[in-house]
Amino acid sequence: MKTVSLPIPEDIMFTVKIPRKKWDAELRKELALQLYREGLISFANAHRLAQMSKIGFHYLLGERQIPRQYDVEDYEKDLENLFGWRASG
Repeated sequence: MKTVSLPIPEDIMFTVKIPRKKWDAELRKELALQLYREGLISFANAHRLAQMSKIGFHYLLGERQIPRQYDVEDYEKDLENLFGWRASG
């Protein structure tokens, strides 16, 4: 998988209140949360970017009081899937 690097000046990172060992993991979470909050990334891609399970990312959203983005189209797709599963079972 190809990746993208974002150069951040080290002097700025030393002012961030995150232990150096946790920079990568914590910055991934913060970026994923912000992109999700702004509607710039899907839930699936946000939890992948944060390198968290779906449930773990749901909990993180709750801790940060970030509402789950779920619209009528998502609801209709869920209903369609539910009825499809019931019909096949």
